[in-house]
Amino acid sequence: MPLDDNGDIPADNPLHDDSWYEDARDNMELIEDAGNSFDMDKIAKGDQTPVFFGSALANFGVKTFLETYLQFAPQPEEHKTTDGEEIDPTDDNFSGFVFKIQANMDPKHRDRIAFVRICSGRFNHGMDVTLGRTGKTMRLSNVTQFMADTRENVDTAVAGDIIGLYDTGNYQIGDTIYTGKKKLQFEKLPQFTPELFVRVTAKNVMKQKSFHKGINQLVQEGAIQLYTSYTTGDYILGAVGQLQFEVFQFRMKNEYNSDVIMEPMGHKTARWIDPEQLDERMSSSRNLLVKDLAGEPLFLFENDFAERWFKDKYPDVTLTAKL
Repeated sequence: MPLDDNGDIPADNPLHDDSWYEDARDNMELIEDAGNSFDMDKIAKGDQTPVFFGSALANFGVKTFLETYLQFAPQPEEHKTTDGEEIDPTDDNFSGFVFKIQANMDPKHRDRIAFVRICSGRFNHGMDVTLGRTGKTMRLSNVTQFMADTRENVDTAVAGDIIGLYDTGNYQIGDTIYTGKKKLQFEKLPQFTPELFVRVTAKNVMKQKSFHKGINQLVQEGAIQLYTSYTTGDYILGAVGQLQFEVFQFRMKNEYNSDVIMEPMGHKTARWIDPEQLDERMSSSRNLLVKDLAGEPLFLFENDFAERWFKDKYPDVTLTAKL
């Protein structure tokens, strides 16, 4: 079909004023103005990510996406350790890190899965690995992989693969597992310091066991942070957004049969303090003293003014926004 000088359909063409054509033209103009040209080198370096449009429900575009993914997905890259060493994916020794923990993948069995990204070497069913955080030897005998809502046991896997380890509470997000005599610990995964906080209690005091079990398991997934008041021992939850609290409340009720009461505390500024510099009398109505999951002390400041007031009153005390 011949186009005019502007690359458009001639005005006398019946399609020119068709609403479908007008929508397609507007979308193309948007892509040209806001999008970036396809660049294989940028994709390989992780600087550009292709965008696909489709629907898994309607099975539209799924095959195209999978075929294109196989063609352009970057190969496994080196991963840096806390010592600054870069582990090559072709290294003979097995290594990987836990990037996600999910409780109740199968509610009937209360299972807990630690998802591991393999960084180097080869996984073989039944192999022994070292858990970097504790130095404990672990046998990987019950390992699975997931595809949509199905799962299957895994006998072998290589660098770049993701495997799921059935866990009874041994693993934490950010853990490194490896083989070989050389101790290995990959860099920590990035986390966000919570900004919203709520006090949480069990609605039914007769269900304290399921309440505590649910909190401990869901907190280990990493979506919410758990703190304990220094003076009263109350549970305080911290999150980046309100939706995380709503998901927590829903899962506590539906997965652990525990209704919870959440008392909003609003926005707070979390700042950790060196235990050697801590004096419990530093706490006030404007800076609540709590402990994190590791027992480290921190203050929850009402606002920036409360934090500045604290720093002026205790100039020798160092506060950090760590996670």
